[in-house]
Amino acid sequence: MENQATSSCCDAQPAPQVLTPDQARERILTLVSAPDAYQQVPLKAALQRVLYTDICAPIQVPSYDNSAMDGYALHSQDLPVDNPVCLPVVGTAWAGKPFTGSLARGQCIRIMTGAKIPTGADTVIMQEQVERDGDSIRLSGTHSAGQNLRYAGEDIAQGETVLHAGHWLQPADLGLLASLGVAEVRVFRHLRVALLSTGDELRSPGEALSEGAIYDSNRYSLYALLQQLGVEILDLGIIHDQPLAIRQALQIAAAQADAVISSGGVSVGDADFVQQILSELGQIAFWKVAMKPGHPLAFGTLGGAKFFGLPGNPVSAMVTFAQFVRPALQRMMGCQPPAPVRLQAVCSEALRKRPGRVEFQRGIVAHEQGVLSVRLAGAQGSHLLTSMSKANCFIVLPQQSEGVAVGERVEIELF
Repeated sequence: MENQATSSCCDAQPAPQVLTPDQARERILTLVSAPDAYQQVPLKAALQRVLYTDICAPIQVPSYDNSAMDGYALHSQDLPVDNPVCLPVVGTAWAGKPFTGSLARGQCIRIMTGAKIPTGADTVIMQEQVERDGDSIRLSGTHSAGQNLRYAGEDIAQGETVLHAGHWLQPADLGLLASLGVAEVRVFRHLRVALLSTGDELRSPGEALSEGAIYDSNRYSLYALLQQLGVEILDLGIIHDQPLAIRQALQIAAAQADAVISSGGVSVGDADFVQQILSELGQIAFWKVAMKPGHPLAFGTLGGAKFFGLPGNPVSAMVTFAQFVRPALQRMMGCQPPAPVRLQAVCSEALRKRPGRVEFQRGIVAHEQGVLSVRLAGAQGSHLLTSMSKANCFIVLPQQSEGVAVGERVEIELF
């Protein structure tokens, strides 16, 4: 109920401090931390989990010198200098089935990609550069000693710290750990996040709409954003704008979750009870940020849980999640939140803005003739999800900006 501006019980209180987005983000991050608890999970179940301890390499990778090509292994002193050379082929080395003998000078072996380099060889010639004639090869041209070899420990040395505690595991990390023979990892326990929407007007998709009702989109976009983080989600559904119902829902959420996220009810309308009840049940750190969209944002503590009261307008809810909730949850998961990816782009249309708040306008950035250009994704009302769906970035306009002319550079934050 972000747009309502009628009086409430909070009007008699002193005016709250209005923080900048950077100040709000920093304050939140100083007040959240990861639970000191871990789980031992199989490697296949470790995607998007956060390492609880460092991982040191139990072996070197590669574990032995091996061939980078299908070809022929030989000693570099047998490479041709002025004239072609002919060498007998005395065996074959396969990946997983090495050549068991030693290679003498003047000999070569057929070798496959990944196969162990036999004793006596230090160079591999790719098969396309060799003429095969029965049990011998003819070799000419210029070649280098040591070419096409992968050396033992070239990628990872034994005992090396390959991943540090706090690392958020991605697909390549699982492959890296598998290459070391690591079957299980110790990770921070799953973060539990409770999610709810407030509003008498809200209905779930699939229900019939009565007059004055709307479908609850916030819970679905926020649920998807939480899924991307890999947290455990407790969906409490829609809570009516009744103080008792909201109080009970928040108490249930705080008892079961590490973090509670609500949307709606944090403004100053007659039916906006969340901020009031939070102040009774817990502690409010702040509830206003100098930004657009997303000015009414409540953050505080609810029992043992952290509470994020997001605005009711759907774009506002998504913007505030991106700017504040996601980095906070990442820290609560045990990792350091990455800095947002911000770049400079040329604005291809004029942007309107009043000074006083940082604005996150939805934009579409494209690479045109070697330059990043950005335009609006559509109308910028905080209730309009279509422009959020079309956008691939935020256009971040500073607090004192009075708008942007065509051709001016602006800062963009990629989704």
